Amino acid sequence: MHKILIVEDETVIRTALRRLLERNDYQVTESGSVQEAISANELDDFDLIISDLRLPGAPGTDLISKAGDVPVLIMTSYASLRSAVDSMRMGAVDYIAKPFDHGDMIAAVQRIIADHPAPRRAPQPESTGEAGGNDNLSGILGNCPAMQTLFEHIRKVAPTDSTVLVLGETGTGKEIVARSVHRHSVRADKTLISVNCAAIPDTLIESELFGYEKGAFTGANASRMGLIEAADGGTLFLDEIGELPMEAQARLLRFIQEGEIRRIGSVHSRKVNVRLICATHRNLHSLAAEGGFRQDLFYRINVLQLALPPLRERGKDILHLAEHLLNTQVERLGKTPMRLSPRAIQAITTYQWPGNVRELEHAIERAVILTDCDEIDNEALGIDLELVNINRLRGQPRIGHQQQPRKSSSSNDPMEDLSLEDYFQRFVMEHQDSMSETELAQKLGVSRKCLWERRQRLGIPRSKPGAANQRRKSATQGK
Repeated sequence: MHKILIVEDETVIRTALRRLLERNDYQVTESGSVQEAISANELDDFDLIISDLRLPGAPGTDLISKAGDVPVLIMTSYASLRSAVDSMRMGAVDYIAKPFDHGDMIAAVQRIIADHPAPRRAPQPESTGEAGGNDNLSGILGNCPAMQTLFEHIRKVAPTDSTVLVLGETGTGKEIVARSVHRHSVRADKTLISVNCAAIPDTLIESELFGYEKGAFTGANASRMGLIEAADGGTLFLDEIGELPMEAQARLLRFIQEGEIRRIGSVHSRKVNVRLICATHRNLHSLAAEGGFRQDLFYRINVLQLALPPLRERGKDILHLAEHLLNTQVERLGKTPMRLSPRAIQAITTYQWPGNVRELEHAIERAVILTDCDEIDNEALGIDLELVNINRLRGQPRIGHQQQPRKSSSSNDPMEDLSLEDYFQRFVMEHQDSMSETELAQKLGVSRKCLWERRQRLGIPRSKPGAANQRRKSATQGK
């Protein structure tokens, strides 16, 4: 049974939250202040700490640094967006606005606990953003558990000559990992040759990799060294190896097995000493089972795996990365210092980033170029915060959260497959008679002005004045 600590000075709220969590099979401990929570409990005994932001004596955010690896969920008032953003800057895993919906609270608790299953470790000093404090792993930034595991594996893998397979979605930084492995290997003073297998036409890939002799084919007016031979003594990085044609895969297999290559048109083989690093965003195991990739080659390159997590699963790293990229772009473009607005931070930490770090980097660069003042807003980043908030309302996961399986009872939800605009329209039409405009805006996560503008654009008529109050009055009289 998962253990949760509630830190809340309002007895009514604390009791109601305890009962809610206990009904959902959580073991709950209560405290009324930060000091009481620290003195009466071992914080690392808990799976989650839920704390109000404003507490007597010290704010709830003081628990973040004292909780070590235990995630801290901050409760704050709906209007305190700046406070919520500051909490996430300080390391809170998430925030939830009060008054909160019971379903939203349980969903948040389930997500956070599912995302933090790692065994407790002793609290470590805050990292500078590089791989574990003072150990610089060639510019790789990250403090989340998945990235710390990656850094540890790089340190163990780099000194060897074994073949490495880097796995990760497009834009996660696989080439940076490959460069880090090379720079921390005994071949660091030798050549690193990088090849994007998806960028070379199928008809040229073999000649590019293995080279050719003069007269081997039409247009071969001189002998040419291949990229594998050029990497002799150093490292060869084959990015997107899953796109390699079958013919080239067979030749590559011989190079890996025998440590030798033969130029196209040559009868002689050449010995080469090359460390191989491969990368792909595809599932090579499934691809091999379907016949799209040679199984024997897969087993040859799948010696040591390094897995890069997608940006959406990196939790607090996202904001640290955004601020680092912002400072880098400001310096590169010769701009005066800039900062992210609260709405920009909310957008960055809630958007799903399908293009991962590369998409974030380009969004920051675009925003720095287009922004004339010293504060970057979400609009300059190209993120529609209203649509992101509607996504959250529909049950889609926040950044750093994996979506929980839906219960079978909701699998036929008629709103499941609606577009965001259709969903917005239907939600407003179905609830405007029972909610005020303020309540509708709050539930949708937008301002009243944004709600009004969307009504105008989508042609959604407002209900008759006082309809919501009349509905409540009728319901009260009927009790």
